[in-house]
Amino acid sequence: MHILFVCTGNVCRSPMGELMMRRYLAHTSIEISSAGTHGLDAQPIDPSSRRLMDSLSIDSSSFRSKQLTREMAESADLVLCFEHDQVQDIVSIAPGAIRHTFLVTEFASMCLYCARNNMVHGETIQERLESVVNVASFVRPLIPAARDIEDPFGKEFPVFRSAAEQTNKALWLMLDSMRKHYVDARPIDAAPVVKA
Repeated sequence: MHILFVCTGNVCRSPMGELMMRRYLAHTSIEISSAGTHGLDAQPIDPSSRRLMDSLSIDSSSFRSKQLTREMAESADLVLCFEHDQVQDIVSIAPGAIRHTFLVTEFASMCLYCARNNMVHGETIQERLESVVNVASFVRPLIPAARDIEDPFGKEFPVFRSAAEQTNKALWLMLDSMRKHYVDARPIDAAPVVKA
């Protein structure tokens, strides 16, 4: 399975999503990457995003940005964006990817809904995530409308921290919902705190 995080420039939000998810799924075979709909190639992560990753002891020094291509989006099994506009950009760039493209917060809510309603199937984390993607067209109208995670680029550090915290909570909600013996609780309270 390949999870692709997509934001606009691929220097602030999507690198944080990629690096945090890579940490959380380190002992799986899931491939995780990121790209930007309007990104420049080979740029380092934004210094504020780097500072936030440092607070989680995640090394971001080797990260370099990539421009999203049709092939990237269509070859991924799950594309996670941060804004509705990015979903629309992906529809234009790679129409075949729309079936497996979601906002990060939206997909987290879908995972939770599926867990609560015994709709998650499979033995591995890959199979369980794929089972949610497979029922997305049915589940999407049943969950609250998802909100964008604000682009912090060029803004004050608290906006970066908010984007990191929202992303982190969504990832933990997603992964907690995929546990084989899901118990309806508040798993996001256990998420590592983004301290910087």
